[in-house]
Amino acid sequence: MINKLKNHLVGTLKNEKGQGMVEYALLIGLVAVVVIAVLVLLGPAISAKFQEIINALN
Repeated sequence: MINKLKNHLVGTLKNEKGQGMVEYALLIGLVAVVVIAVLVLLGPAISAKFQEIINALN
């Protein structure tokens, strides 16, 4: 009985089915943070360039 319980616990602890999804979620989160940081840093410069283009077209 104790061996059966031990084997069940060991099998449960070795279960790695959700590990891949967690890794993908962490990777997507990291990419999202980087994209947001780049947009915050470069947003004003991009906006200024678009404004220059609009002024040149007028």
